[in-house]
Amino acid sequence: MLSDLEITQQTEFKDIHDIAKSAGIPADCIVPYGKYKAKIDLKVLNELKDKEDGKLVVVTAITPTPLGEGKTVTTIGASLGLNAIGKSVVTCIRQPSMGPIFGIKGGAAGGGYAQVGPMEDINLHLTGDIHAISAAHNLGAAALDSRLYHEERKGYEDFETRTGYKALKIDHNAISWKRVVDMNDRALRGMKVGLQSPGSKCNLNGVPRESAFDITVASELMAILALSEDLQDMRQRIGKMVMAKSIDGKPVTAEDLKVAGAMTVVMKDAIQPTLMQTTEHTPCFIHAGPFANIAHGNSSIISDRIALKLADYVVTEAGFGADMGFEKFCNIKTRASKHAPAAVILVATLRSLKMHSGRYSIIPGKPLDSGLIDENLDALEAGICNLQRHIEFVKSTGVPVVVAINKFATDSEKEIEFVKQKSIEFGAFDAVISTVHPDGGEGGKEIAEAVVKACDTDSEFTLLYKDEESLTAKIEKIATSVYKAGSVQFSDKALEQLKQFEKDGYGNLPVCMAKTPLSISHDPKLKGAPEGFEFPVKEAHLSAGAEFVYVLAGQIQTMPGLGSTPSYMNIDIDEEGNITGLF
Repeated sequence: MLSDLEITQQTEFKDIHDIAKSAGIPADCIVPYGKYKAKIDLKVLNELKDKEDGKLVVVTAITPTPLGEGKTVTTIGASLGLNAIGKSVVTCIRQPSMGPIFGIKGGAAGGGYAQVGPMEDINLHLTGDIHAISAAHNLGAAALDSRLYHEERKGYEDFETRTGYKALKIDHNAISWKRVVDMNDRALRGMKVGLQSPGSKCNLNGVPRESAFDITVASELMAILALSEDLQDMRQRIGKMVMAKSIDGKPVTAEDLKVAGAMTVVMKDAIQPTLMQTTEHTPCFIHAGPFANIAHGNSSIISDRIALKLADYVVTEAGFGADMGFEKFCNIKTRASKHAPAAVILVATLRSLKMHSGRYSIIPGKPLDSGLIDENLDALEAGICNLQRHIEFVKSTGVPVVVAINKFATDSEKEIEFVKQKSIEFGAFDAVISTVHPDGGEGGKEIAEAVVKACDTDSEFTLLYKDEESLTAKIEKIATSVYKAGSVQFSDKALEQLKQFEKDGYGNLPVCMAKTPLSISHDPKLKGAPEGFEFPVKEAHLSAGAEFVYVLAGQIQTMPGLGSTPSYMNIDIDEEGNITGLF
């Protein structure tokens, strides 16, 4: 079979105006960026406001493993399958960060014959949204350090006399706003800024302090982009971001720094979703790419809203497994959007379920254990509890779940039938085979038929907790109801932070749990379906503009590092200007 890059490079993509026309997007709402991609002006929502909404389908998965479950492949493949059975469909996915692309994960445009393309465009720059977020975020950081410097250079009273502005009295040790770059770079996890230039008699470079960089997709601005309803909503949210505290313990916001308007201006075009196409020419919106840990890991509300006006079915994807991405989709994104899913597709592979038996480990560069590849019903039975836990959680939201078994050539019929049977026993609406990677839309018809039937059933979506519950109660409910923890252990620091957030008026916000994606628990070593463990909450952070509180359970890196053999070593360009080595 051809590589993913070879497939997309050999695909004859249509002009983006043709894709937009086939989707029903008015011509005056298209802002082309070359031949194969375009921004969509948000005035389209007003022009389509009288159209009835389609049905929203969310793709999630079992707990991720290094083997990969094929969640994005299934998201795109399910859309192709719906199109193949005569349904109008639009796909909505996140924009990939270049950090993982040049690191180890590779691209995020699907794979095989279920891709969005051109692959080079979606994985490299696209229409510049991530760069705009980087610039806006770092403008905020520059404004913060500049204000700190000018207030302290000659004192608060002098600053107020010179500028006419009230001094914010920023606390050096309570600055939470870092800088960002869209690249994996562990050397930037800790640094000092504002250092005096060698040989100079006085420091004109700012106030020396410790700081760091995050990867751009971890910026609160990215989470805000994904959750905003429109440009003015984004402007208000940016203004509410808490970037530091004063020496009196008061929040210092982007509005206080008078930089919120300028940050919004930099992101003005980024709020427009980008339209592209799949390998079978169905429309796909790529918009926003929030970090699927300290943020909610879902594409934008805006792209969903437009897509729901255009199509009978909208297929979108939630980051990581159902315990993380789909939980956040429900309790953060749906809370904001008011668009509940009509059905859920839960992706699983036989080899990943075998790995959840806890009997096998993956060593990069070494062949897979034969027990993961060959028929092994014993290991499959030991690891299928992970699938059961995710089915049970999705069902608890009131939404029907279709299990999609992403089939590999080595999978046996006995193993497939075993997983199908168990899925139904666990409460799945249906369990079907997916061969979208080699077969495209033809391989997604079975998923499509099951999804249509699931969407036609009566369902009543239910949130996990109410706004008025305390932050600690919300955390405990997620930990005990979704993860099946026996108890929650809050550090003194976390309890103090949560209490302060409630005192400051943020107690009604939803909770975003930052934990390992490699286990349903907080511990990546606990495979399968652990329960009864003590869930540790180490600290809490406020995302006032994105309107959630995220809590840390374990060590969470917001700036990834590069491995010893990163993907960029394989990426190059040939004599004809074709990109090579992307995957």
